[in-house]
Amino acid sequence: MVTAPLTLLARIVDPPLRLWQRWTGLNGMAAFFLLPNMAIFGVFVLIPLALNFVYSTTAGTNILLRDRSYVGAEQYARLLDCANYLEPLTCREDQFWTAASNTLVFVIFQVSLMIAVSLITALILNREIRGRSFFRAVFFFPVLLSPVVVGLIWKWILQRQGLLNLMMVNLGLEPEVWLNDRFYSFVATIGVSTWAHMGFYTLILLAGLQAIPKDLYEAAEMDATPPTRVFRRITLPLLGPNLAVVLVLALIRGVQIFDEVFVLTGGGPGTSTLYLTQYIYEVGFASLLRNPGLAAAASIVMGAVLVVLTLAQLSLSRRSERAGER
Repeated sequence: MVTAPLTLLARIVDPPLRLWQRWTGLNGMAAFFLLPNMAIFGVFVLIPLALNFVYSTTAGTNILLRDRSYVGAEQYARLLDCANYLEPLTCREDQFWTAASNTLVFVIFQVSLMIAVSLITALILNREIRGRSFFRAVFFFPVLLSPVVVGLIWKWILQRQGLLNLMMVNLGLEPEVWLNDRFYSFVATIGVSTWAHMGFYTLILLAGLQAIPKDLYEAAEMDATPPTRVFRRITLPLLGPNLAVVLVLALIRGVQIFDEVFVLTGGGPGTSTLYLTQYIYEVGFASLLRNPGLAAAASIVMGAVLVVLTLAQLSLSRRSERAGER
């Protein structure tokens, strides 16, 4: 009774699928099964991307395209109008360049810290230690949390009347205004984002470590090879593809950081934790004088930079792999 409808459906679709395979071959069948996913990708990614580009060529505060005026590349010219790109205050859109510089510094420190912590954690969890499965689950647990929940948890910890200051007072120390200080708030965004996402990258690196043949380590142990040399000569080269994936994903995630930072600091104090995605959100939606065209242009610029960085990183990874094969 349960399988009868499925059997009937299979008998109905089998003849046309056989005919389609006869006409198009295996490649045609692959295209047939990929078509639903590509249709979803087109509706939810490609079409919005095209609309975003169209919005970037218009001006006004209205949302509907029919109520907006065409201005061509004026929004891009407005973004790139700077006397000195290293000094955001000399730019026409100084907040955009402030957010860009903040994002650049954030990505450099956060991605470096993310890769280092994830690699060390993966190396430890790959060893035969007691309760290894438990610790793997513990380190991966923050990934399951919503970014908003992560932001709220750490805001309760770091706020003036939060848990961290309570512990400091109990130890006889003076409380700090962590989220009202430019330096501490910036460091907090790096630490919180690393804590929230390192489990995912640790899992990728751990899978790469477990794929390395143990025979190599046994041979190195028989030759009395120092652990540092084993790490440099065996672990790192064979873990290269996984590290490349982690670097690209962490880079993309770092540039797109928004949720937990918005909840944690709101971009403050001042503009010390204002990053590109929040700038786009505020200009496009939250500001009273919103400018969807300018926000769309900023997102296109950010996307182009991400594509260039990703392609450059993949190219460098392929060159290093070829050099290693030689």
